[in-house]
Amino acid sequence: MDRIPEPELMDNEAQAGAYAQADFSEPHSRFVDYFKLAFPHSPTDGTAVDLGCGPADVTARFACAFPQLTIDGVDGAEVMLKYGQARLRQEGLIGRVHLVHQRLPSRAGLRAAYDIVISNSLLHHLRDPLILWDAVNALTRSGGCVFVMDLARPENRARAEGLVDQYAAGEPSILQRDFLNSILAAYEPEEVRAHIDRAGLRGLTVKPVSDRHWIAYGWR
Repeated sequence: MDRIPEPELMDNEAQAGAYAQADFSEPHSRFVDYFKLAFPHSPTDGTAVDLGCGPADVTARFACAFPQLTIDGVDGAEVMLKYGQARLRQEGLIGRVHLVHQRLPSRAGLRAAYDIVISNSLLHHLRDPLILWDAVNALTRSGGCVFVMDLARPENRARAEGLVDQYAAGEPSILQRDFLNSILAAYEPEEVRAHIDRAGLRGLTVKPVSDRHWIAYGWR
């Protein structure tokens, strides 16, 4: 099945609100768990950046899992960051986690390099995947670690619709629609491997971890 691109920014209030209020506890908790498995000896302090942080759910979970890290979260949708700020206040993370309104490839407002670079579900929004991988390459310090997770495009639309029925049946219709569009816009792991190689990040490993997600990880 060919990829069907979707809008790069979720900057609609209804979209952002539905996304921020949805229950992503299972995949987002797994994001942190997969990171720990991939990097059992990762830095426990230092700096991290979350590219495409959205409403900062993953950012907050990551900050709670690694309480010595200073974290920047960056997203191009200001309305998403509004919900992110509320999440940080709720978790008591204001001061240690800083949200930046910026759209890649611009890196204004970010540090020159980070010990850890993470990203969850940004890639499928990008028409040019190298925007993400070039940013990863530029923002990860030498010897730093990279961890990216995203959706994997299935073999056909029927399978994509089945994933929506399986994982989002109880969610609002706007979220079901966005989930389907995201699955259709996702990249296959083989495509991701090719993009990573083009970006000069051949040290990263790419592998499926569920019926709808893959991860890419490694030391730079």
